[in-house]
Amino acid sequence: MAPIDPELLKSLLGARAGCFDIVSVDDCDSTNSELMRRANQGAVASTVVVANRQSAGRGRRGRTWLSAPEASLTFSLLWRFSGPSGQLAGLSLAVGVGLAKGLESLGAQGIRLKWPNDVLVESGGGFAKLAGILVELATDRQGTQAVIGVGVNLRPPLDDLPQPAAGLDQALTPLPDRHALLAAILVELAETLEAFAVDGFSGAKMEWQQRHAWQGLAVRLLADDATAVDGICLGVDDDGALLLDTAAGGQRIFSGDVTLRRA
Repeated sequence: MAPIDPELLKSLLGARAGCFDIVSVDDCDSTNSELMRRANQGAVASTVVVANRQSAGRGRRGRTWLSAPEASLTFSLLWRFSGPSGQLAGLSLAVGVGLAKGLESLGAQGIRLKWPNDVLVESGGGFAKLAGILVELATDRQGTQAVIGVGVNLRPPLDDLPQPAAGLDQALTPLPDRHALLAAILVELAETLEAFAVDGFSGAKMEWQQRHAWQGLAVRLLADDATAVDGICLGVDDDGALLLDTAAGGQRIFSGDVTLRRA
């Protein structure tokens, strides 16, 4: 399958066509790593690196994300913010909202969000992972640069994974052309990130909670070298922290893996 055609992609971006510098490669180690290298060499804000294949894609907590063009869409977007990284709390959640809205704009059904950076789809009476987000920040005298990596399963992965996984073909039939899919996502991400620069995560919180998979449900929080925490998930606050109602009282959680407790 041929790599994404930058000119065809720009023709689908409408009024946003001039907002992005599109870099399309056949393969790379990781779109985030490739974009970081380009950012260090002076790549402009809103540069997008999209790869047909990545051999060492990175997910959260050191997980790998391999990709092939017929099974997934993987890209990274460079965005710059004027303030320090401490002002970007909840950025990965806001990105999740933009990604969900991009998929929904094409007709995808049953899209849900999982704290802090997974996009799910309703599947078999539960939820399965559809897409992942990895945001990596670097601060300099001009502010903070965010390299936002996104991987969307077009078809269900064949690998043995630690959690259920799904493909976009289970939420959207027929699958759109990859150019149309990426264009829809980029348009919504740009709008979401521009709003985030002004309002922070608080402006996207309501839309995030409307899609929250575990809202009001019993969950178990699993974190490295820590005791599991059980509670009822109450959503998130304006800083993107997860709110849990536990036996010990209310807790704000800033990092960890959340899994729905089995009945």
